[in-house]
Parts: sequence; C-alpha cells; structure tokens
Amino acid sequence: MAAEALTRRLPGDARVATEPMIRVDQAGEYGAARIYAGQLAVMGGRSRVAGEIRHMAAQEQRHLAGFNALMTRRGVRPTLLAPAWHVAGYALGAATAILGPRAAMAATVAVETVIDQHYGEQADALAAGADPELAAMVDDYRADEAAHRETAASHSGEGAFPVLQAIIRAGCHAAIAVAKRI
Repeated sequence: MAAEALTRRLPGDARVATEPMIRVDQAGEYGAARIYAGQLAVMGGRSRVAGEIRHMAAQEQRHLAGFNALMTRRGVRPTLLAPAWHVAGYALGAATAILGPRAAMAATVAVETVIDQHYGEQADALAAGADPELAAMVDDYRADEAAHRETAASHSGEGAFPVLQAIIRAGCHAAIAVAKRI
C-alpha cells in the first residue's frame, strides 16, 4: 500500500507524456535496425567489424520488438514517417559502409551518442515512477546503446569523420523531434 501511495498522482502533479516517448523510441530503434542492415548489405562478412555490427543489429532488433509490443499493448500510434526511416536508415548505413569500416563505426558513435543522451532525458523524466515498465525498457536499452557506442569507438570510430558525425547527430536530433509529433 505504501508503494502504491508513492506512485499515485495527485492533482497538480506533472504528467509524463509517455506516448510520444514510445513513438520516438520505436522509430529510433527501427532506424537503427535499418542502419545496420544497410551496413551489413554493403560489408557482408568481409569486414573486420561485421561480427560486431551483426551483434549490435541483433540487439537493436530486440529493442524494436520490445517497443513494437509495447505500442501494440498500449495502442500507441507509430510515426507516420516510418517509410522515410526505412529508406534513410538503410541509406545511411550503406553510405557509411561504402566509405569503409571506420566510417560505419563513426556513424554508430554519432547515432549512439544522441540516443544515449535521449534515453538519459527519458530516464530522468520517468524517474519519479510515472511508468515503471517504460523506465525499465529505457534503462535496459540505454545500456546496450552505450555499449554500442563504446564498441564503435574502439574500432576507430570516436574521432573519425568529425563532419560526418556532426551531420548524423544533427539528423538524429531532428528525427527525434519530428517523430514525437508526426
């Protein structure tokens, strides 16, 4: 009973809008899965980082499946821009893979840096217990995303292609803003 009293909302309490969070998170995981698909389509198994990319892609698929299930259970509308994410994510992955493994890893560093920050903001917003299920997913997936960033950085992705990384980070921020609304 005491725990229930801690999570009960009172008049005037700030409400956390979780539907936009779920929508943007699902869109982001979908985009990430498409990036890795594009990278693997170009690199195949020939690159020294292909195994790492396959591992990260499998984790992104787990995240995507989790958000897809959550959206279905809660009746959250997906972003209307999923077709754009489908093409843009794959194109980004393929283009960076064409530039080589360092560019592919630089793209991962850029994307995962923004996602870690984004999930951190969500974790802060959910910290008061507004949505324990979503908070647990965000914390779990955020740990994977941080590991992806560190893995990519260890494969010469951290300081490589600074202009490309800045463009990718800006694109991620824009995609997050748009997916919350559309």
